[in-house]
Amino acid sequence: MNEAYYIALLCGALFGGQPETVHQFTYPGGAASIRTDCENRNRVIEFGLDKRSSLDSIQQALFAAEITGKEAVVALIDTDGTLGRFEWRIARAANIAGVPIRIIPAELAHGLGAGG
Repeated sequence: MNEAYYIALLCGALFGGQPETVHQFTYPGGAASIRTDCENRNRVIEFGLDKRSSLDSIQQALFAAEITGKEAVVALIDTDGTLGRFEWRIARAANIAGVPIRIIPAELAHGLGAGG
């Protein structure tokens, strides 16, 4: 399963949020937009799998929080049942930055009736 699968399944069920919300912002060179993985009334939640590609989760969550004025949260999907090097790095960085992190077992998605 890919990250989008878990976002679609878990955003509303675990965080009471809406997936894939777009926000515009300006910067000195012009304008652009970001898309939050999951967002509820108080938080922006950046999802990531327990892989190298998720090392930017903290930056994405913090930037989305700055744009929206909401609290940044990282939700890391544990696909292999171990606290590996990428989860460790992301969790340590989140701790240093003061960003709450939730490590969610991939099997939880199956418990929500997703199968797979």
